[in-house]
Amino acid sequence: MSTQLGAKNKYDVKDPALATLGKNRIAWAAQTMPVVGAIAQRFAKARPLAGLRVGACLHVTTETANLMIALAAGGAEIWLCASNPLSTQDDVAAALAIEHKMNVFAVKGEDNARYYGHIEEVIKGNPQFTMDDGADLVTTLVTKYKDMLKNVKGGTEETTTGVIRLRSMEKAGVLGYPIVSVNDALTKHLFDNRYGTGQSTLDGIIRATNVLFAGKTVVVAGYGWCGRGIAQRARGMGAQVIVTEIDPTKALEASMDGYAVMPMSEAASRGDIFITVTGNSKVLREEHFLAMKNGALVANSGHFNVEIDIDALERLAEGEKTQPREFVEQYHLGDERSINLLGEGRLINLAAAEGHPAAVMDMSFANQALSAEFLVVKGASLKPGVYPVPREIDEEIARLKLAATGVSIDTLTAEQKQYLASWNEGT
Repeated sequence: MSTQLGAKNKYDVKDPALATLGKNRIAWAAQTMPVVGAIAQRFAKARPLAGLRVGACLHVTTETANLMIALAAGGAEIWLCASNPLSTQDDVAAALAIEHKMNVFAVKGEDNARYYGHIEEVIKGNPQFTMDDGADLVTTLVTKYKDMLKNVKGGTEETTTGVIRLRSMEKAGVLGYPIVSVNDALTKHLFDNRYGTGQSTLDGIIRATNVLFAGKTVVVAGYGWCGRGIAQRARGMGAQVIVTEIDPTKALEASMDGYAVMPMSEAASRGDIFITVTGNSKVLREEHFLAMKNGALVANSGHFNVEIDIDALERLAEGEKTQPREFVEQYHLGDERSINLLGEGRLINLAAAEGHPAAVMDMSFANQALSAEFLVVKGASLKPGVYPVPREIDEEIARLKLAATGVSIDTLTAEQKQYLASWNEGT
């Protein structure tokens, strides 16, 4: 890794010359991020984050760029790296480093060593606040830089996988500071996870393969909010959808939503397209690959690339694989069958596409910005642990989003408020 010095910042990006392209695409995304834009305007006046060093490990996309710009407007000093080796948009990274003078360490396709080297560059910036997507930044901080934990006032976490890891840290007593679970905000997971992941996952698969979903059998592993969105969008494009689950309640819900529900051992031989979105490891394993149809497409939209047992694919193919398209690795199994792994098993919506649309990330990143402001004010009074987004923040974001989209809703009358607050009026 070669860290470069700008006039006011450090950076490691693919090509600084891409900055103008990135600047234009960031502006394009801003048009459909009115809530983050409104927060940025308020932050610019109030400066609630003045002097705060923010260490962020997020997908470096146009949407993330607008969040970083809002934080900087509030007075924050930005240190940013990628939260996935394949999720960086190189022109955006260049624009943040060159145009906005932020400290940015992100290159699409970086190997594991460079990925963690970038995380450590952010930590060397001595963050007082962390923003994570998957908890790799916090985990590195806790395991390798414990002496720096005393400087951190608070943090936020964007995604389900990261929240699971943080709660495990909290249980083990090693977390070190309060972190708000942005993922658990209603204006995040009900929209970002369902509508964002649903659309962007199929977008990534289509861009990688040019496959026609109509008439295909799509197997969705996991029926959380992300799985719901993917199943809904796949059915909307004419696919027959099978859901696999380990949670009986979610499986029942999938069944009552009209999907076929069965174990992966049964679904493996039926599917044309497999999408994992569980947050767990080895959801697709050797026994499943052995049962799959010739030409099956295998993709992951969970945070880490552990959901698909890639080592098992390598063993079965004995090294016989080709790359017919940019984001497709075709494993030849020796029995005249091949299995196509998309995007190296990493987040397909970011590996092969652009991630969630800006309109839905507007709410997710509004939660990030306002949670940062909340923790700057309240963080000192909170013990180390994982906290929900305050309800008033969640509701304010929903109100701002409705106003920005021109939607009006009813309000309670004084009589209705009194009725809801009383107990003595019955049948």
